[in-house]
Amino acid sequence: SLAVLQALEDGLKKADADPSVKAVMICGENGKFSAGADIRGFSSPKRRGVGLGPIVSLIESSEKPVVAAIEGVALGGGLEVALGCHYRIAHVKARMGLPEVTIGLLPGAEGTQRLPRLIGVPAALDMITTGKHITAAEALKLGLVDEIVEENTIEAAIRLANKV
Repeated sequence: SLAVLQALEDGLKKADADPSVKAVMICGENGKFSAGADIRGFSSPKRRGVGLGPIVSLIESSEKPVVAAIEGVALGGGLEVALGCHYRIAHVKARMGLPEVTIGLLPGAEGTQRLPRLIGVPAALDMITTGKHITAAEALKLGLVDEIVEENTIEAAIRLANKV
């Protein structure tokens, strides 16, 4: 939602400006990272506010390490947010994907550029063109995530952020 995008932008800018903040961790709530954009907003004639692409670029350009703590699902725009992060930790039961193609869309927040850079063109093309979801184990094997955990993903992400 626009409210989530605005909160991400505000939080990132505040963290970057605060010298006491050494790293940033992005997580979802209720056991889900993000199922992606609310497609109902696509039909609005004029949307106001920040777009997902600039937010993902803001994450990526942060001078401080940004770690995604992926629980549940990271789909569509949610995965694109995670792709903008410098590090990604996923719970063993997490699933990731870019399912937009199943409703006739392509990922619109540069997931089509970031994913191939991270996991290679063949694997990225498979995910982008089929909308296939992958498991955390497969994501680790492909290099999409840096680590998978069975424990508290947020605590693991904070440990990684402190380490880097």
